[in-house]
Formats: sequence, structure tokens, C-alpha cells
Amino acid sequence: MKSGKATRKANTKAKASEMAMAQVWGHRFQEPLDGQVAGFLASIGFDRELAWADIAGSIAHAELLGKTGVIPAKDAAVLVAGLRKVWARLSSGQAPLDVTHEDIHMNVEALLREEVGEVAGLLHAGRSRNDQVALDLRLYMREHIALTVAGLVSLQEALLGLACGKPGHLHSSPPLGGGREIVLQGHTHMQPAQPVLLAHFALAHVERFQRDIERLADAFKRVNISPLGAGALAGTGLDIDPEITAKILGFEGVFKNSLDAVSDRDFVYETLSGLALVSVHLSSLCEELIIWCSGEVGWATMGDAVSTGSSMMPQKKNPDVLELVRGKTGRILGHVTAIGTMLKGLPLAYNKDLQEDKEATFDAFATVEACLGAMVPALEQMHLHPEKMADAISSGSYATDLCEFLVKKGVPFRDAHGTVGTVVLWCEKNGKQIDDLDSDDLKSFHPAFEGLTKSLLTAGGSVKAKKSHGSTGPSQVTKAFAKAIEQLKANHAMAAALMAPTTMARALL
Repeated sequence: MKSGKATRKANTKAKASEMAMAQVWGHRFQEPLDGQVAGFLASIGFDRELAWADIAGSIAHAELLGKTGVIPAKDAAVLVAGLRKVWARLSSGQAPLDVTHEDIHMNVEALLREEVGEVAGLLHAGRSRNDQVALDLRLYMREHIALTVAGLVSLQEALLGLACGKPGHLHSSPPLGGGREIVLQGHTHMQPAQPVLLAHFALAHVERFQRDIERLADAFKRVNISPLGAGALAGTGLDIDPEITAKILGFEGVFKNSLDAVSDRDFVYETLSGLALVSVHLSSLCEELIIWCSGEVGWATMGDAVSTGSSMMPQKKNPDVLELVRGKTGRILGHVTAIGTMLKGLPLAYNKDLQEDKEATFDAFATVEACLGAMVPALEQMHLHPEKMADAISSGSYATDLCEFLVKKGVPFRDAHGTVGTVVLWCEKNGKQIDDLDSDDLKSFHPAFEGLTKSLLTAGGSVKAKKSHGSTGPSQVTKAFAKAIEQLKANHAMAAALMAPTTMARALL
């Protein structure tokens, strides 16, 4: 009697053999495809993600065939109605996809045949699986670029709430002026550098994610081109107009070269590169916040609803969300490398290697979207400790302010730098802090320190002294915050506009 494992193996082999005999291209061959090879070549295990896109694209193609007279209009109508029934069955789980059909395209075609009979055989006229899969992938990516941009906009909104000092509560402006500023220690080389406003820190990350939004929106332009009508590689001799399907599906334009349309995935590489930068920026933000939440720093505490504990140590409160987002960055970078490596050696036109684009693309989008979805509540439920931020500011951070005070008095910067360096060294040797000194003390190092007020040697005084464009000065940060709020409104509109073509395509179903 066979064991359960042996039985499953035999069933799998039989299923693969059945699949090998079921191929639509099998008539040219005298032997069935080897069962193990058939299973290896199949993509239905992952390209089921493209089901809605494949059916929407097929509906558009059926309408094209009817409008151009390639098939009778009544048959085109039957195909469209049948495809909608297929989608209804698939989306409700009433028609599980079958491994005996090689990919999503063949599964849809088989289900369509169940619905409309032999009329289903008319659908593939003027179309190859090569331009079909390129179309499906572009439809999928269009939607997920829009979803990712929407996630980035939500993250920007959370960061602007952080800029206001109350994560999760976005106000019209951050609390600046009247001693209400939240100032933290800025670093370079992980060493204390100069004080910066919390709002300035948050806006720095808003700017990073703004570039990510713009990169993805720009990539969207090159994704939003229809390849349908390119055929296998050389186009078709049938009288079809690719502009028709492009318009039905909401594409901005159509391919210019049939070879290029089916063979390149540069739009995948470009988009995944954009997702990789999103991940890099997320990781950088997470790293910073993990440090803030450490017991030794204590500038912030994660909310209970976005933290985990330890199975052994009752006191622990772990920032697992931040750590996992940071950890997943390597996964996205790996997908970009995989796509680039796969593409680099491919001659024109389509090659089976291109099947490898989908799992990387699906996982990259799913991972980034999940990270963005987790980061928003993590930020919104973070509790800040401004008093600990203030206590952590090193008085040595005011050294550059002293230099610039001297420069304003006409002292060359290099001389001023040397003088203040001497002040710093004296303080270190005598157990003093820079903010312990007054103008009389400092005049012993340089007479130009006459008139210096103690307020400069405070966190608030230091940031207020900054006047240059884009600096951490309150007036500059107030302007930057106002512009960020306006940009946020524009970004919400952009995310909606990016989703509009998908809404049009999905309306076909």
C-alpha cells in the first residue's frame, strides 16, 4: 500500500502529465510534455494575481475584434458577456484556477469555453500570450503604483503630524515661537552636531518621500503604454487598431515597435528601483526612530497597539514594526538585482526568462505597500518625550553659532573656527560647558565676542539664529511646513489621478 506522500507524488505527476497533454500548442508535437517539465514551466501558481487584468484586457480585445470586423459583432458581444461571467466566478471563488492549464491566460480561455462554447476560440485572433502578458503586467503595475503613492501620501501626512509634535494630530502649523519649539539634537557621523527643530527633522523625511512619489509617478508614464497588438513579436496581418484597446483600458498611448513591446521589462526595473528607494528611505526613518525609542535615548515610546513584548522578559516593549520594515529593505533591493540580472542577457524578442519578472514585481509591491500600511499607525501612535530631547542637547552643539557670531563681527571664518576650537578645548580641560560661558569669559579668547548674549547658547537661540533658505530656523520651517501642506493636497489629487485608469479598466469587468 502506498504511503500518503507517495500517493500525493503520483497524483502530482499524473496532474502534470494531464497538463502536458492539454496545451493549446500541443498539436505540432508528437510526444507529450514531460510531467516534471510541465510543472516547472507553469506560472499559474503566481500569475493568478493577474486574473482581473487578463480578463479586462480580453474584454477590450474582444470589443476591438468586433469593432474592426475581424469577428462578427454578435460573437464579440458573446465573448464579452462570457468573460464577465468568468470574472464573476473567479472573484467569488466558484472557479478555482487549474494547474493543468499552464498560466492565467489559458485558465481564463478554458473557463470562457465553458461559458460560451466554441465561440471562445475566436478571442485569440490577432493576439499572442506575449503581448497579452505584457498588457496584464502593465495593468497590474498601474494599479499598484497608484496604491503605493497613496500609501506614501498617508505616510507624509503622519510625518506632518510628527512635525506638529503630536503624531496622529495634523494641525495647520507646527508649534513654533514663544518657547513652544520642540528641539532635538542633530547628528552627523552619529555624533552631536547642531540642534534642529523636530519639525525640520520630520520635513526632511517628507521631502525624501516626496521624491519617491515623483519617481513613481514618472515611471507610471512609461508603464501606462499599451503593448496589445504587438502580437508575438512582429504584429499581425489582421486589420486591428491598437489605439482602440488602449483607449478602452485607459492607457495614455500605444507601443511604437512590436519587438520592443513584448521583449523589454525596463518599466519593471525602473519601477522596482523606485520601490527600492522607498524602502531605503523607510529603513532610514525606522533606524532613527528605533534609536529614539531605545532605553538609553528615550526620546519616544512606541504605542502599545504597535509594539510587541518578550516571551521571557516582562519589561520589554519592542519596536518590531520598525525593525521589520527596516529588515524588508534587503528583500526589495534583491528583487531589483534579480530583474536587472535577468534582463541583461536577453536578445529580442520574447524569452521565457521574462516569466521571472512577475514574482519579484508582485512581492515588491506587496512588501512596500504592507510596510507603508504599518508605518502610518506606528508613527501616529508614537509618544514623544520633548523634555528628554531637550536634555540630550550637547552644549558643544553651539560651537558653530559662536563661529558665525564672530564672522558677523568681521572675523574670517577660518580664524573664527580656530578660536572656537580653542574655546572647546579649554572647556574640556576645565570641566566646563560652552553654555556656562558668557561674553566676558569669551572675550578672553577673542575681543569680537563683545555683545554676545547668553540666549545664543541655548537650543532655542541656536535654531532661531538660522536664517538661510531651507534651514532649521523657525521662520524657514514655518514656510516649509505651509508648502508641505499644499503639496499634500496636490499629492492626494495625484494619487486619485493615477488610480483613474485602473478604475476605467476594472469597470469593464
